Amino acid sequence: IIALVFKINLRTIGLIMAFGAGVLISALAFDLVEEAVDKSSGHGWAVGGLFAGCLVFFGGNLWIDRLGGGDRKDPDGDQESGSPLAIVLGTVLDGIPESMVIGLTIFEGGAVGAAYLVAVFISNLPESISSTSGLLSAGWKKSRILWMWIAIAVISGLASLAGYGLFQDSSPDTVAFVLTFAAGAILTMLAQTMMPEAYEHSPKYVGVVTTLGFAVAFTIHTLD
Repeated sequence: IIALVFKINLRTIGLIMAFGAGVLISALAFDLVEEAVDKSSGHGWAVGGLFAGCLVFFGGNLWIDRLGGGDRKDPDGDQESGSPLAIVLGTVLDGIPESMVIGLTIFEGGAVGAAYLVAVFISNLPESISSTSGLLSAGWKKSRILWMWIAIAVISGLASLAGYGLFQDSSPDTVAFVLTFAAGAILTMLAQTMMPEAYEHSPKYVGVVTTLGFAVAFTIHTLD
């Protein structure tokens, strides 16, 4: 909604994305992977989940790129040449892993902690601002963009519900696998889509702002 109302320049979007990337990296390290290692009976489950999540996202992202959704986070408007369906599918792919962990967190009674929830909220802001700005530049109508985000919110909610319902009787090792699966998928998403866009539009300060985002999320984690 922010990007629908206000026009944000590319440099600012790049910095916002860098901050969000730093936040998510911290959340993955301290709220997902660390929690998974503590839960599992051996590191194999955690490591296996990490690489499984990476490979699944990599494959899904490759397929969506071929459909025309590779520039879904680009704030320049390169989405104009892409497929609307692929852009929506790609955005859903980006959000499902973190949404499932939220559902799993509710079931576990807050095992992952508030820090992860805050990190997801903070990181989703730059992602949505960048995508919305790009879609506007590509000529999408505001109403169309708004309905897209509503649909994605509903799907993400269903993913959270699935995370809550599917793993109620799961062993600690399975929960650990799911946590690191999400971590691997999100980390791959950051490296392939979010961080390159951040660097492209704000190369001078991207490292500093990413570190700032990491520090903010780590501080939230230590206070949780």
